[in-house]
Amino acid sequence: MDRSLDGSTIAQAKLFAQLDARSLDEIARRAHVMRILAGASLFEQDDEATAFYVLISGRMKIAQVTPEGHQVVLRYIGPGEVFGAVPLFTNTGYPAAAIAVIESLAARWDRAATHALMERYPRIVSNALTIVGSRLQELQNRYRELSTERVEQRVAQAILRLIRQAGKKVEDGMSIEFPISRQDIAEMTGTTLHTVSRILSAWEHAGLLSSGRRHITILKPQGLAAMSDGVSPRSGRPLR
Repeated sequence: MDRSLDGSTIAQAKLFAQLDARSLDEIARRAHVMRILAGASLFEQDDEATAFYVLISGRMKIAQVTPEGHQVVLRYIGPGEVFGAVPLFTNTGYPAAAIAVIESLAARWDRAATHALMERYPRIVSNALTIVGSRLQELQNRYRELSTERVEQRVAQAILRLIRQAGKKVEDGMSIEFPISRQDIAEMTGTTLHTVSRILSAWEHAGLLSSGRRHITILKPQGLAAMSDGVSPRSGRPLR
């Protein structure tokens, strides 16, 4: 779609932190705006990496299919976050797909613009390395969770992460502001839909949360935090 950007639209992006207004305006002028309908993919896993993106509005899901055919949700992307940044450093394909959870707008910079911007603004490279380091630490934490923690802890931690990223206050607690299914939670935590359904049903019965087909509301954050630490919120004892 044709739509011009100005620097204020991308000023919230950490990739462009510490750049002045004039620089942001120039960077924005080099972008193309993409509209992605809910459920549509912006790019697929293993597609040639020809551009990187910053999300302007909406929510994107970054998902990877394993050699065994299992889908794994790596992270959710919110406004101001960079994704598809492989062209910044490599000539490989995209390691995962980017799928719109809700209708979204993203700014796109192609390979030529990417290289020109990195040469003109070394701060972009520095910021990108900081972002990559942070995401590597996040993936290491996720790997540790999968290796050492009970599935109840992993589910609680995944929900709490989503609340921190995209929580909104509602009358009876905190709700995740975009649609999220039990299957999505299963794909985030390396378990099955059946297991997640069993866990969430038990937590609903205990009054920790309420959930529907595509939403989750946290009613007792402290109880869920205890579960994430491996402690029963009722007895205060470690989970078994």
